[in-house]
Amino acid sequence: MVELKAQTPFGELLPLHIGDMTVAARDLGQLTVLGVFDRAGLSEALAAAHGLALPDPLRSTAKGDARCLWFGRDEVLLPGAAPDEALMEHAALVDVSDGWAVAELQGAGAEDVLARLAPVDLRDAVFQPGDTLRSQLRDMPAVITRTDNSFLLMVYRSMAATLVQELRRAMEAVASRR
Repeated sequence: MVELKAQTPFGELLPLHIGDMTVAARDLGQLTVLGVFDRAGLSEALAAAHGLALPDPLRSTAKGDARCLWFGRDEVLLPGAAPDEALMEHAALVDVSDGWAVAELQGAGAEDVLARLAPVDLRDAVFQPGDTLRSQLRDMPAVITRTDNSFLLMVYRSMAATLVQELRRAMEAVASRR
């Protein structure tokens, strides 16, 4: 009988170190999309249950290791712990944990790497820590979030290997120019 084993989205493809840059897989725990239908109520419930503010569009909020990301119109993503049941009164909750792959890009040149892949300005002067957006990374739909010293990159799980391939090419090109 064949024995099946669970694998991470990136398998053995990460971590990747090129030049001064590193890409590593990140496990954010359970990923829950909150489909907002009562913004004020959800804001209060989220603060009471998880200690987090409801993020404004194109922003994220964080407190310690807890984080909440804007995820689209009337949607936020709550990574990490299972959502408190009180949130269900104000939002539709959908567990999307198995559908996403998350990588963290950091190091000198990370902005230059993303400039080769994304059609948006991700320089620190424009895209600051806490900012998040949905955009393309080459041909892949992605969620890009700037943290204090890195970028969190989220793509659909089926595109994890493609993300690594595109990041490798861009990182090699940036490293060769330094």
